[in-house]
Amino acid sequence: MDDQRPTGLGDPDYARFAWGRFRTLMAWMTLAAAVCVAAVIVVMARVQGPLHLATMLGIIGGVGGSVMMAAALMGLVFLSSGTGHDEDVERFD
Repeated sequence: MDDQRPTGLGDPDYARFAWGRFRTLMAWMTLAAAVCVAAVIVVMARVQGPLHLATMLGIIGGVGGSVMMAAALMGLVFLSSGTGHDEDVERFD
């Protein structure tokens, strides 16, 4: 009988590696989001003067949330493509 080792995310070792790479990407993007949020808060404070708490929370949610959502979605696209999961969908076994 032929040994059918799972491929892509079905292989536990490769899945661990791929998800680790995804978490590393998300960690770097969290840092990038924090830098973007800080930059926007500094610019807004210089333009508008002292900012209210609601304004800062809006900036954190809007800018930080947008950057993190884009990072998560693109990271999942790279994860899916890089692990061969996209090709597995086309198989009709």
